[in-house]
Amino acid sequence: MRILAIDPGYGRCGVAVLERTGSEKETLLYSDCIETSKDAGFTVRLGEVADECTRLAKKYKPDAVALEKLYFSTNQKTAMRVAEVRGALIQVATSLGIPVFEYTPGEIKSAAGGHGGAGKEQVAKMLHALVKIEKEIKYDDEYDAIAVGVTHMARCRT
Repeated sequence: MRILAIDPGYGRCGVAVLERTGSEKETLLYSDCIETSKDAGFTVRLGEVADECTRLAKKYKPDAVALEKLYFSTNQKTAMRVAEVRGALIQVATSLGIPVFEYTPGEIKSAAGGHGGAGKEQVAKMLHALVKIEKEIKYDDEYDAIAVGVTHMARCRT
């Protein structure tokens, strides 16, 4: 099983490709943070994120796309923009015939960190125990995407 996992955003969008091949640990095949310029308009930034996720889906041919569900931020404009990114990414996946699964932040923290109130450091530490990661992770957004993928893998086991 191969998953393209995404922590949606338009300034920074975390992406990860995880694979389960029968071993105890999932393997991280790829992770990165898609970064867009603050100087570019939102539609340009949205297009860059969607294009890169399309490229990754075509390259890695995942069995599913897993996304973090939107949680309401105090900044409504940011929340609306992230919702638009999520819509574009769902369209990318469905247009390629890839099923989409969505998980709340609490579900992700529970699956990847051991409980729904796990902090970012605890989740990152657990991810290294759960996933074969052979690269330096630079941004929290990458860890968040890996955690989304771990959540999907855990749900598929049950």
